[in-house]
Amino acid sequence: MCGIAGWIDFGRDLTRERATFDAMTQTMACRGPDDEGVWMGPHAAIGHRRLSVIDLEGGRQPMTAEEDGRLLAVLTFSGEVYNYRELRADLMSRGHRFRTQSDTEVVLRGYLEWGEGVVDKLNGMFAFGIWDVRREELLLVRDRMGVKPLYYYPTADGVLFGSEPKVILANPEIPRRVNANGLRELLDMVKTPEHAIFTGMHEVRPGHTVRVRREGLTKRRYWALEAKEHTDSLEKTIDTVRDLLEDTVQRQLISDVPLCSLLSGGLDSSAVTALAAKALAAEGAGPVRSFSVDFVGAVENFVPDPLRSTPDAPFVRDLAEHVAAEHKEILLNSDDLSDPAVRTAVLAATDLPPMWYGDLWPSLYLLFKAVRERSTVALSGESADELFGGYSWFHDPEVLTAETFPWLTTTPGPFYDGTPLFDGSLLGTLDIPGYRRSSYGDAIAEVPVLAGETGLEKRMREISYLNLTRFLNTLLDRKDRMSMAVGLEVRVPFCDHRLVEYVFNAPWAMKTFDGREKSLLRAATRDVLPESIVKRVKAPYPSTQDSGYEKKLRDRLAEVVGGGNAPILPLLDLEKVRGRLDGSISTASTQITRIDLEVPLWLNAWLESYGVTVDL
Repeated sequence: MCGIAGWIDFGRDLTRERATFDAMTQTMACRGPDDEGVWMGPHAAIGHRRLSVIDLEGGRQPMTAEEDGRLLAVLTFSGEVYNYRELRADLMSRGHRFRTQSDTEVVLRGYLEWGEGVVDKLNGMFAFGIWDVRREELLLVRDRMGVKPLYYYPTADGVLFGSEPKVILANPEIPRRVNANGLRELLDMVKTPEHAIFTGMHEVRPGHTVRVRREGLTKRRYWALEAKEHTDSLEKTIDTVRDLLEDTVQRQLISDVPLCSLLSGGLDSSAVTALAAKALAAEGAGPVRSFSVDFVGAVENFVPDPLRSTPDAPFVRDLAEHVAAEHKEILLNSDDLSDPAVRTAVLAATDLPPMWYGDLWPSLYLLFKAVRERSTVALSGESADELFGGYSWFHDPEVLTAETFPWLTTTPGPFYDGTPLFDGSLLGTLDIPGYRRSSYGDAIAEVPVLAGETGLEKRMREISYLNLTRFLNTLLDRKDRMSMAVGLEVRVPFCDHRLVEYVFNAPWAMKTFDGREKSLLRAATRDVLPESIVKRVKAPYPSTQDSGYEKKLRDRLAEVVGGGNAPILPLLDLEKVRGRLDGSISTASTQITRIDLEVPLWLNAWLESYGVTVDL
């Protein structure tokens, strides 16, 4: 895993811009603490920061390809290609010779052999840029599910790109502005593909490429979810899910550095951990390492809430004992979560206000920081809920007829409303409900249709598609930013595109054949799990219930309002803010009850720290 940076400009000599480009590349030091490299040409600057995971000595970047002393192409690559060994053998049979054992060189040589078609052959999580010296053109590529981020900013004579917005923002020519649509994206949980919040900036959409030539910029979709008839029996479907999971986990255990698993005690992370333990045992590689996070006193003082009915710790211990894992529990408290230094680090990692999930951002950052002291690579369970139908909204009858995003309905809906303290006239100008309707309409129009599919099956295909293309990316972004902030590579087996394609087309009746959520996943992994986890009801990543944490949020918001010059003040209804601060605090504070405090605090910190101008 690494951080990439690039600058293409057909109208100037970039070799004279070395200082600026070095500063751009240096912003990726957190993503790549082990090494750095820069390649400069007249119209292209390519940068890289490396986290060494495979071929520690030979995988330096930017990587170049030459032929008869002539430079052909330059590559900056982030991520992992899990089938690189098979591709390497194929390329060698076609006459290619390799200098390294890295997957990076396989991508570079693959481009020379197949051109842009190399993307169709890659299994993995990746984002990369290839500068083709022969044609003087840039190819940007992002993996199918969007596990790895990639941003770009078109200019009059080219483009700037990088793993995170901070790469682009480090160029003094780029303004830090946000327009009405950017603010709408921040204040509502819609996550429009390609929208990068900052005016003029974009994300490469998952499963897409962007090509930049002198003539301009073009985008191409190379992969998307497709509706296909599922003809396998239930038994065959369960067996296929298991086979794909075993193969995926096995592939993702490849590493030249210490590897572990992130364990929550839920079905998803437990399945990954158990299958990893099984694979490692078969290789005689010793026990699987696992890590979990919890809060001081959480088990003893746990109170069920609308999102969580049980604490994680007892289930984590059951799984760790069941697979004989080498397990470590990371315990946090409210002081850790509200530590100004931690929250500053979180904001610096995201480049955007981490509006949703509240304390989960600093919690995840601190977990990953602790894990990084012992491991460099971790396996995680993201995407299983979106893929197999794990969230409560998959099973809520109201969602079937709701003309909006499923996670904005019923129980979870209030969690994603962070606007109660904002000024009414501002909200009227933004018309967030109208923006949401438009975004939902665009998303629904993309859903692939299977001939003859109607009723419940058709609607559940829509809900699955929305979750996989609009909701999942928020979790992948959170995971990526918090892990790479400390130089930890997190792999997500459930995002393997072969598994996603297969399960997406399994009928909803199969996905709930036992009357529960994630029926296929439970059946496919039951034999490697303790019964307690097989029976456990879905619970999200843990959140503190300590009222002391909410007290600290209130105190900080009171400081912001009382200071008189905070950039957030023109956006707030100060009367509502004061009323909220004067209210009582429940003994057990929850994510849902704190979101109205978290959102303005994070937004203010971002406006202040990044010097953002809001254009309405």
